[in-house]
Amino acid sequence: MQGTIRIIGIDPGLRRTGWGIIETLGNSLRFVASGTVTSDGDMDLASRLCQLHDGLAEVVHSYRPDEAAVEQTFVNKDATATLKLGQARGIAMLVPARAGLRVAEYAPNAVKKAVIGVGHGEKQQIHMMLKVLMPKAEFKGNDAADALAIAICHAHNRQSLKGRIAALAGSMKTQP
Repeated sequence: MQGTIRIIGIDPGLRRTGWGIIETLGNSLRFVASGTVTSDGDMDLASRLCQLHDGLAEVVHSYRPDEAAVEQTFVNKDATATLKLGQARGIAMLVPARAGLRVAEYAPNAVKKAVIGVGHGEKQQIHMMLKVLMPKAEFKGNDAADALAIAICHAHNRQSLKGRIAALAGSMKTQP
């Protein structure tokens, strides 16, 4: 049986990038930590991206996750805002990748479905289910809560992926 896997979930944003770390062993989940990395809105874009990079790099260095998951970008009506979010998302993917982690990506609806059972739901439903799934979970604000939900989504999906791979390998062994 494989040991505990530590997962970092990242909810990218230019102002606030949420992060949440959980551990999973089989089907059990354990809260480790969560928080938000912020950038100074009065600074230029490059400096703000550096702030996000440095903050996330410190989190990854401190908590040493085994795997990472990042929420996919949705399209805004404002093309400039979408582009800036995409740049922040690039930082959210770069930091764990540079640390040698496999980075999975999940659509917002997939995250909600994994945590609350349906692809559409309110933030309060996510907060409530986080407390049900991990009673000791602590998070300040929606960004950190969303990041924990992303980590949980990855924990569920990595388990089902392992099961599908094992089933495929088993069926290949039984074929003549």
